[in-house]
Amino acid sequence: MTTDTMTAAEVPPAGAETLADRLADVWIELEERLDDVPVLRRLADGTVTIDDYRRLLFNLRQQVVDGSPWISRAASSFDIDHFELRSAAIRHAEEEHRDYLMIERDYVAIGGSLVELRSGRKNLGSEALSGYMFHYADQPNPVGLLGAMFIIEGLGAKRAAGWAERFQEVLGLADNQVHFMQYHQEADGEHTGNLEAILTSGIIDDAAADQIVRCAQVVARLYALQLEELDR
Repeated sequence: MTTDTMTAAEVPPAGAETLADRLADVWIELEERLDDVPVLRRLADGTVTIDDYRRLLFNLRQQVVDGSPWISRAASSFDIDHFELRSAAIRHAEEEHRDYLMIERDYVAIGGSLVELRSGRKNLGSEALSGYMFHYADQPNPVGLLGAMFIIEGLGAKRAAGWAERFQEVLGLADNQVHFMQYHQEADGEHTGNLEAILTSGIIDDAAADQIVRCAQVVARLYALQLEELDR
């Protein structure tokens, strides 16, 4: 049926957007911002160096190590009425709690020092991102964190493998030097499928949708900031 033949009751109200539409808009803004991130711009134009890649892994590790803890904290903040979301968070925390070890192995494989990596500190963007995630996870029933997952898992599913392939093309890296990024295409692809099932399950009302979109906007900005502020 075309729009022209729809009845007035069937035509969506002007300006109405679904949660998927709103999240898609956030994703487009993130993609545009990532195009301007210096290290990713050098990766795209083929001038990236092994030092760039080493710095990227160094900075990512300091934030990724916090991933499972904030997800676990979020799980503990859901009450029994949000049992489905609590269960999903518990499963997700279990799946991700060793992810930082993959970064450590990649880092050592390109000549980095494990001692220096483990003694590193978060950059400005990573501090802001982790602080926001832990703060939000402490709130009662932090449904908005589904927006954070949309951004973080989306980057793994849609961008990480492409970055890994490009690093290999430019720098001649082996698979065991880009395993963290390669792994997340498949793993986060599964996670985004699970997330989509939750977002379309009917348990998300309008207020929750607003929280999800707002959290996605904040996390998108802070994740990009993390990549912009390497070494600061």
